Amino acid sequence: MSTPADDAAALPLPGVATRLRELRRRRGLTLEAAAQRAGLSPAHLSRLETGARQPSLPMLLGLARIYGTTVSELLGEMPPEREPVIRACRAAPREADGWTYHETGGPGRAMQALRVEVPYGTQRELVRVHPGEEWLYVLTGRLRLSLGDATHELDPGDSAHFDSLTPHRISAASHGGAEFLFVHTLLQSPDPHPYHPHS
Repeated sequence: MSTPADDAAALPLPGVATRLRELRRRRGLTLEAAAQRAGLSPAHLSRLETGARQPSLPMLLGLARIYGTTVSELLGEMPPEREPVIRACRAAPREADGWTYHETGGPGRAMQALRVEVPYGTQRELVRVHPGEEWLYVLTGRLRLSLGDATHELDPGDSAHFDSLTPHRISAASHGGAEFLFVHTLLQSPDPHPYHPHS
């Protein structure tokens, strides 16, 4: 959360106040509900929406996540023309922590789609928890998915769909690694506890 000094140092952002209000209403959130999710007081969020205060970058990041958008959209930057077809040759794969990511969706969307290659034994034992939902579908190899206290092994053709607020960890369970399709949304699922490992 930012301090008043952070806000005072922020540059004027024309149009942001109006977009913050419009996005909150589009999501069907009251001022109180949105403020609570963002860790702000309703009065503070109201001042941001009227332009009486300027948001800091951490605030913009938090609000963008809650509203299922990007900081670029909040700032009023025009998104590139959204081409519905994603060609295989369009972008080079990216690598991080030993994983290889192939973009299979368009940028600046509320849903991110990727094809992911996970070599065996290269990924750190990193547990993730964040707002949103995730869906994955195993293409090749065997994938190990830990959700809360339960661990699942998925074979080609198996899929999983879960709330990202459930602590989760993904790794390759087969020595040849694994490849899977991955879709992540920025929006939290309506049921706060959709995954029931003991039911």
